[in-house]
Amino acid sequence: MSETQESFFTRGNLFLIAVVTLGVVLPGVARWYLGNAGYTTLGMVVFTLGYAGMVLLVWFGWIRPLDITGPEEQNP
Repeated sequence: MSETQESFFTRGNLFLIAVVTLGVVLPGVARWYLGNAGYTTLGMVVFTLGYAGMVLLVWFGWIRPLDITGPEEQNP
């Protein structure tokens, strides 16, 4: 009895996790450091651009190519 079990941690899923984590964590840390240094507005811009870039990458890389269609209409 050999059962094959697919792992959740495939290359694509790991890449998606990394992109989402880095798209939130790195801009957040940069925003924190810039805010503590007195550059609050620049920190907000850095965070916004980093987060928006991550959203666009996820949209164009994973969500947009999905073919989400319903069943075709059947005529009786």
